Amino acid sequence: MPILKKQMAAIAAIVLVGGIATGAVLLSGGSGQEEQSEHTEAKGHADGEHHGKKADASHDDDRAHADGEHHEVQKGPNGGSLFSRDGYAVEIGTAESKGEAKIRLWVTKSDKPIATGVTATGQLVRATGETESLKFVVSGNTLESQQPVAEPHVFDVTASVVLPGQSSPLLVKLSKEEGKIELTADQLKQSGVVLQSAGPAKVQAGVQFPGEIRFNEDKTAHVVPRLAGVVESVPANIGQQVKQGQVLAVIASTMLSDQRSELLAAQKRMDLARLTFEREKTLWEQKISAQQDFLAAQNTLQEARISVQNAQQKLTAIGASAGAGALNRYELRAPFDGMIVEKHISLGEAVADNANVFTLSDLSTVWAEFVVAAKDLEKVRIGEKVTIVSAASDSKAEGTVSYVGSLLGEQTRTAKARVTLKNPQMAWRPGLFVTVSVFGEEVEVPVAVQADAIQDMDGESVVFVAVQGGFIAQPVKVGRSNGKTVEILEGLKPGARYAAANSFVLKAEVGKSSAEHAH
Repeated sequence: MPILKKQMAAIAAIVLVGGIATGAVLLSGGSGQEEQSEHTEAKGHADGEHHGKKADASHDDDRAHADGEHHEVQKGPNGGSLFSRDGYAVEIGTAESKGEAKIRLWVTKSDKPIATGVTATGQLVRATGETESLKFVVSGNTLESQQPVAEPHVFDVTASVVLPGQSSPLLVKLSKEEGKIELTADQLKQSGVVLQSAGPAKVQAGVQFPGEIRFNEDKTAHVVPRLAGVVESVPANIGQQVKQGQVLAVIASTMLSDQRSELLAAQKRMDLARLTFEREKTLWEQKISAQQDFLAAQNTLQEARISVQNAQQKLTAIGASAGAGALNRYELRAPFDGMIVEKHISLGEAVADNANVFTLSDLSTVWAEFVVAAKDLEKVRIGEKVTIVSAASDSKAEGTVSYVGSLLGEQTRTAKARVTLKNPQMAWRPGLFVTVSVFGEEVEVPVAVQADAIQDMDGESVVFVAVQGGFIAQPVKVGRSNGKTVEILEGLKPGARYAAANSFVLKAEVGKSSAEHAH
């Protein structure tokens, strides 16, 4: 049957379209058959992942590891890292178990959890370099580490999981960085944090006692007039710093007037007795008068001198002078340099000779008093070094035990002890509560840090340890301390780099991160 022209044109068009399609396939570098082969390989992984590469290129890495492990880490339904092979899926993460954090393994096959026949071991490596071996036991439908994982949760875990029917174990990995404070070198420099290495040091075992700052009673005086009278003026005020001999008050006293009159009369009698003695001495030397008259005049002069001395000593005993003005004017003066801490006198008041009108204390030194139980008396001896810390501020002072009472109270069975403190800036005020730390002999300890490095977080002592890229809050157990250096019993190894100064900056960063996370 002859081919019509129209049919010939249609056949030519079909051939042309087929040629164009064939050229497009050749230019794309593959065929439909090859594409189908690649997707079949993806199904063979049983992980549902599209590799986006040729089969031979995507599996060079797997062959190098020779474990059949899929190395693209995915996140599992429990928030951990998910690994898969030959239909099995293993997720590794952390979970709370009876109030403790543990490493947990969730193993499934065809989306069904399995635990029987699965064994696993692992190793945990902390940011500070310490390693811990992990053993896993079956817990319900999961495997769980026997050992709890202590804070901080900044670590890498590698677990070797042996699956049923598998000849080689599947390696799964987990990295955690909870609570890590990330700081660059510039940020660290700007923060002012100073790094040091933990190591051996000499510290003294200290025993702490609650105490209180009191007046130094050796330099405290209760000023009394020693003469009854009426107050004429009071130039001194409470809280005023006065010098020795400075007038505190002026009192008009009739008793003082009598004593000064007695002195004046005794001085007049002595002057007359001296003249009489000199005349009788001259007459006796000239053989005019008898020796008896000379000796009588001499005796009278001596008695007059005694009367004058007696009157002068009476005035001295009450702190008064002979006085050139009013005979009854009595000036009450400061016995030494100090501060007026009490005042019980006012203008026009009648005061008794034994009234406590002023309390004056020299606050350049004070006492830190504390009580010592019978069991601690062996640890508190005169001359032992102590550190005084204020309960209301960051003030610190050092001193030595100056007194330990030899008697125990009948009710409390405690003895009083005290430390004499220098107080040039008046920082230690009487009545201030303090903590007194008494130190014994120095002891060499294997690991110690600066006292400023210890921070309290949630009731736990921590040290901020330097790790790659920042710091972690490392819980520690502290031992003896001398106020400057603290012994570390647990939690820190010799040579660990830690924040020795300005560690409070890092603590503030932790608090800020916690607040942002809670928000």
